[in-house]
Amino acid sequence: MSAAAEEKRLPLTGIRVVEFTHMVMGPTCGMVLADLGAEVIKVEPIDGDRTRHLLGAGAGFFPMFNRNKKSIALDLRHPRGLEAALRLCATADVVAQNFRPGTMDKYGLGHAALGKLNPRLVYVNHTGFLPGPYEHRTALDEVVQMMGGLAYMTGRPGDPLRAGTSVNDIMGGMFGAIGAMAALMQRAQTGKGQEVQSALFENNVFLVGQHMLQYAITGQAAAPMPERISAWALYDVFTVKNGEQIFLAAVSDAQWTVFCDALGFDDLKADPTLRTNNDRVRLRPTLLADLRRRLADRSAAELSAIFEARGLPFAPIVRPEDLYEDPHLKATGGLADIRLPDGERAGQSAQTTLFPITLAGERLGVRLDPPTLGEHTRELLAELGYGDAQVAAMQAESAVA
Repeated sequence: MSAAAEEKRLPLTGIRVVEFTHMVMGPTCGMVLADLGAEVIKVEPIDGDRTRHLLGAGAGFFPMFNRNKKSIALDLRHPRGLEAALRLCATADVVAQNFRPGTMDKYGLGHAALGKLNPRLVYVNHTGFLPGPYEHRTALDEVVQMMGGLAYMTGRPGDPLRAGTSVNDIMGGMFGAIGAMAALMQRAQTGKGQEVQSALFENNVFLVGQHMLQYAITGQAAAPMPERISAWALYDVFTVKNGEQIFLAAVSDAQWTVFCDALGFDDLKADPTLRTNNDRVRLRPTLLADLRRRLADRSAAELSAIFEARGLPFAPIVRPEDLYEDPHLKATGGLADIRLPDGERAGQSAQTTLFPITLAGERLGVRLDPPTLGEHTRELLAELGYGDAQVAAMQAESAVA
C-alpha cells in the first residue's frame, strides 16, 4: 500500500494542526494528532526549537516527539514572519501552544485573536496550571510532581523522587490531544471552534487521585510506594543468581498454590499459617526473607521460564536501552526507524517507539521523519500564496529560514 493510501485511512486525515510548541508537553499533543493522520506544522524560531540540541536526559526529546510533522521556521518578532504565521493559522483546524501565559497574546496569536480570525479554530493551551491562584507560576514536570504528591509517593519516606520519565508532560500533551479531538467532534455539530486547556499540575493531581480517594475512604494516608503495605505477600523484586533481579508475584490463593508447586515448596503450601492471602500478608516480612534465601541460587531466566509456563506474573528488571532487543517489540512492530535531524548523528537512523495502540489491527507508523529546521518552509509559504521572490526577500530579512 502506498504512503498516500495509508494516510487516507487514518482518522484525522484532512485536519491541519499548527503548533507553537517546545520541550515535551506541546509536542506530545502534536505527535498524537500527527500519528492519527493530521497534517501537523511545527512553527519554529529561526534558530530552531531548543530541544534539538539538548544534552543528557533531553537528548531524545526532539526526535521522539516530533515525527510525522512539517517544520516552518519563522521570526515572529519580524512583521513578515508574523504575517506568515497569521496566514498559516487562518488555514488551521487546530492551533496548539505550550509557552508561558501571555506569550502568544503578545504576538496576536492567542485564542482571543485567532478565534476572531478563524471562528472554527480549536485552540489548545498547554499550561502549568489551569486558571487560578497558581497560574502565574512557572511549572516543570518535576515541579508539579513535588507539589502534587507524586514525588512523595515514588520516593522513600523523607526522600521524594520524581518518576523516571516525563509523565506529566507526556500525559498533559495526550489530554490536550483528547480535548482537541473532542472539540473537533463538537465543531462538526455546531460549526464553532473553542479553547481547550490542559495543565501539568491538574494532570499530576489526576495521577495521584487514587491515593487521595484511599485517604478519603479509609481515613489513613497512603504510604510512599516503597513503604506501602502490600495487598499481597509475594509481590516484590528479588535478587537472584549472579546478582540479577526479577519481580515475582502471586496475587491470589490459587496463584500461591501454583507457585509452591512449581518451585517445590511443599512445606510452604502445607503451612496452615500461610493458607490465605491475608495470612501471608501478616507474615510478609518473615515470608519474604525466607523466599529470598530459597530463590537466591535460581537464575532470572529459569524463574522467568517457570512463571511464564504457569501463567504467574513476573518481570525481569530491564533498562530502557535493553528494549531495543525486546523480542515482543521486535515481533509486533513496536519500534520504527526514523532519520535523526540534528546533532552529530544527523542523517543517520535510529529506532523510536510508536504510539501504543492499533487501529484495525495495525500500528500507527512513521510517515514523516522528525523534520530538519525549516525543512518545509518554502513549500508551506508557497501554499500560503508567497512567490519565490517574496520568500527570498523574507529570507534575506531573516523573517524566515
